[in-house]
Amino acid sequence: MRLRNVTGSREQVAESRFVVQEPERFRGVWNDFFQNQNPLHIEIGTGKGRFLTSLAVQNPSINYLGIEKYSSVLLRAVQKMEQMEECANLYFLRYDAEEILSLFDRDEVSRIYLNFSDPWPKDRHAKRRLTSREYLRRYDQFLTKDGAVIFKSDNRGLFDFTLEEAAQAGWKTSEVTYDLHRSEYMQGNIMTEYEEKFSALGNPIHRVVLTR
Repeated sequence: MRLRNVTGSREQVAESRFVVQEPERFRGVWNDFFQNQNPLHIEIGTGKGRFLTSLAVQNPSINYLGIEKYSSVLLRAVQKMEQMEECANLYFLRYDAEEILSLFDRDEVSRIYLNFSDPWPKDRHAKRRLTSREYLRRYDQFLTKDGAVIFKSDNRGLFDFTLEEAAQAGWKTSEVTYDLHRSEYMQGNIMTEYEEKFSALGNPIHRVVLTR
């Protein structure tokens, strides 16, 4: 997918009070940043922010961080926040997921959401997929013992790859469905912008929960 560059987006994101600047300094002390001891959930590839803002409003006793690499995309999430009432349990980071170990210390995150991640279809790029065993090893270093990775996608190839990688990495899979919207797991589901678009086209949505 070609991303449209938005003039001035980097500067606007850098100036936003909803975006954490130099987030590496909070590694290991995110509870101090939020000024509470609530569990921390993150979304990697937060896009325009619809999913995470909805979760944050529904769950004020959970802290949320949305991680997005592209300023032009993250700007839309920031703009959503500016139009909302105060939401003290949600902030965003403009950050590359490849460097995620710089952000979180051991047992600091209790849930990771991966929604419609880039499939990186070429085999030589498999390690870049956010559900590859390489990334699962990274998550293992900061996810709590009872933590979970929740993955949704409309890409069957990427979904099958995820199940295979989880098995190879020694992770457990549960709540596996190849058609979320027709499954028992649909209750409480929050749709992302992509999910709404793809499901309207008749594409089945796949979902799995990964644990150790």
